[in-house]
Amino acid sequence: MTGAAEAHRAHDAAAMPPGAAMAPAAATGVAVRDAAAGQAAATPAAGGPRPAAGSSADPWQEQDGLRYRVIVGLEVHVELRTRTKIFCSCPNQFGAEPNTHVCPVCMGLPGTLPVLNQQALEYAALAALALNCRIARETKFDRKNYTYPDLPKGYQISQYDQPLATGGWVEIDTPDGPKRIRIRRLHLEEDAGKSVHDQDATGTLLDFNRAGVPLIEIVTEPDLASPEEARLFLQELRAAILYTGVSDVRMEEGSLRCDANVNVVVAGAGPGGTDLRTPITEIKNLNSFRSVVRALEHEVARHLDAVRRGEPLQRETRHWDEGRGVTRPSRGKEEAHDYRYFPEPDLPRLVLDEAWVEGLRARLPELPRQRRARYVDELGLPAYDAGVLTADPALARFFEDVVAAGVAPKAASNWIMSEVLAHLNATGRSVQDLPFGPGQLAALLRLVDQGTISGKIAKQVFAIMLEEGGDPEVIVRERGLVQVTDEAQLAEWVDRAIAENPEAVANYRGGKETALGFLVGQVMRFSKGKANPQRVNELLRERLKG
Repeated sequence: MTGAAEAHRAHDAAAMPPGAAMAPAAATGVAVRDAAAGQAAATPAAGGPRPAAGSSADPWQEQDGLRYRVIVGLEVHVELRTRTKIFCSCPNQFGAEPNTHVCPVCMGLPGTLPVLNQQALEYAALAALALNCRIARETKFDRKNYTYPDLPKGYQISQYDQPLATGGWVEIDTPDGPKRIRIRRLHLEEDAGKSVHDQDATGTLLDFNRAGVPLIEIVTEPDLASPEEARLFLQELRAAILYTGVSDVRMEEGSLRCDANVNVVVAGAGPGGTDLRTPITEIKNLNSFRSVVRALEHEVARHLDAVRRGEPLQRETRHWDEGRGVTRPSRGKEEAHDYRYFPEPDLPRLVLDEAWVEGLRARLPELPRQRRARYVDELGLPAYDAGVLTADPALARFFEDVVAAGVAPKAASNWIMSEVLAHLNATGRSVQDLPFGPGQLAALLRLVDQGTISGKIAKQVFAIMLEEGGDPEVIVRERGLVQVTDEAQLAEWVDRAIAENPEAVANYRGGKETALGFLVGQVMRFSKGKANPQRVNELLRERLKG
């Protein structure tokens, strides 16, 4: 296998050493014994056949005389939202004072032994099932040996040749239609500590609170054919994991991190007119979806430029410099043998029975793609609306509660996507932080539907609700915001608008329909937004006939 596929190729199995540790099962449904590895018979989550590799679309592109295609594979790390760390009882808490959540186990002091966190195992398996993976019948942990200042043990407890899960897929929507991105493996491991470079001018500080936090690493096949496909994949992956509740997947806090492997194939640029395949570059320090796209675009351009110039490239790891928009060399890219993997002697093999796996499968919620399809098919929403509303499970629940309170789905969608999301995006808050619930928003929208207030007044009431909370009906009544429908009053405002704006009247009568909107706006100004705009429109048309 060549190209970026090499970054994710299957590893040779490591031999189990004599005397490997064995222990009683830590949880119901999890047996422990020393046995040959096997795969669970569990099938992928419901929702279609096994994925087909590749895409029907032509992946080849042309630029400045070069015909090429891009090959991208991703390695995604997701911190699990467990109460404690994976192998000790230290709290798993983001943002605590440095080095306050550490103990002899996660610091790797002599004589300490790890104990697997059952919740971490369950969360990892739930994520795997949500990503359509096959859960292994038997799995084990391995030591990954490398030296780095933020790795207190001098090795990381990870999984090598017998990962927890394999063979999954995530479906993305491309301009050419749906495309399934295959997942080679998902395994469970511990996180390293954190190096802090910007708090001490004399050197780097180390915070070990993160050391031992449970992680899952998700490795894709090299099925991504562009930076945009990488972004779409990460969005779908994030949404699926967010729905399971096993992680908050916040890139800004490091609970979702991504490394990208990329190279290009250039048609006819090799010896004798063969296709030239550039060496793989691994890109690190990607802390946003935008960074992933920009870094991949930069690296593809760098590879193509080297091919044009006839300059050699090497297999390497590079760090993304967000401020300058470039990648910088870091080190040669490691191979598996560089880490000297061997089975973790202090943890037993795990045998996961079918009943345990199926019990977890039964806990899976409706996932975002399923919910999007339901919104389109059953609620009649446009695909775009459905995509926005289902990106966050809390927002989707809020929307469904508004609809359940009697609001038409499209009306609820329009308000949530405009007014509610505008506020949340501006303040950086989530829908759970709103000072009112879906019932109050539904009551506000019913006032508009009943003609009690206009859409303009509804926005004023909404602003008050954001500041003070409260019942929209009470706000409208106490502040005198009820829509004016009295014919005599409306007629007075309409006549005034006509009298004060002869040019607009002439324009309308001359065929300029937009002039009518101007006149309606004048009436709304006179009424301080309380006139019924539909009736105002009708009265203006009646008076301006001929």
